[in-house]
Amino acid sequence: MLQDEITERVVAAIEPELYAAEHFRSQRKPPENLDAWECVIRALSHLGEVTRAGMAEAEALCRRAIAIAPAYGQAHCMLARVLLRRTQFSGQVETLLLEAMAEARTALGLDDRDPWAHLAHGVALFRVRRYGEAERALRRALEFNPNLALAHAYLAWPLAVRGAHEEALKSAEHALRLSPNDPLVGAQGSYSIAIAHFAAGRYLDCVASARETTERYPEYIPGHYTLAAAADAERGCADGSKVTFRPAPPPTRLLGGLDERGYPVACRDRRALGRGLARSRDAGGMIGGRKKAEG
Repeated sequence: MLQDEITERVVAAIEPELYAAEHFRSQRKPPENLDAWECVIRALSHLGEVTRAGMAEAEALCRRAIAIAPAYGQAHCMLARVLLRRTQFSGQVETLLLEAMAEARTALGLDDRDPWAHLAHGVALFRVRRYGEAERALRRALEFNPNLALAHAYLAWPLAVRGAHEEALKSAEHALRLSPNDPLVGAQGSYSIAIAHFAAGRYLDCVASARETTERYPEYIPGHYTLAAAADAERGCADGSKVTFRPAPPPTRLLGGLDERGYPVACRDRRALGRGLARSRDAGGMIGGRKKAEG
């Protein structure tokens, strides 16, 4: 019903605003006086910047929060999310994934009804290719908070893996409708739409969605990878158009340490994805635009 949809949007919109308000309040205090909660609020704000610098600040704040209050589940949960983001910027994938999984499980051990802990756990499970468990964890997060927009955005990943492409697309689009002003939801939701199109073999749609993601969030590296992979898969498409490479902006020069674990590699087009990732690494480039094939 329309009234239910409006209620969902209002509830989902309030949560980021409350976090933002707490961030502004905490900024009035010098860092040495921050308590664990305020550290987590500041970390969330930095995570929302979707930048390498923001990630570093967020991680430092999370570790400080844990030092202040070791039994504070939200701090462990937030650290898990930050570490998972760091895997998209760093070559230390194995080490970071192990720590992220441990932090997510610690958060669940402290409060197994925390939807954010289930969210972090679900993302960590996906990144180690335990797709069925990841989907269950993300659905568990939504049982505790049906309006958790970020969980809807991430749920699109395991859905795409098991071939539920339209359900994946709807989940990501629902996330964006629920929380249109949250940069974390914006980056993840738009990227998940691109992933859903890629897994369904709709490469031109994926190129369009991934390009929009990279334009809005230029340091969100998975968007560049997916753009490269979809363009490679779509070379010589049916309408005679062709996607070609152009020189990359600075963010894509940082791609060398990444691998396929952030993508739905169980889909039928894994080889196309691998080629695109290799090309983006080797060329240090991203996709420019489509042009008509000659002759």
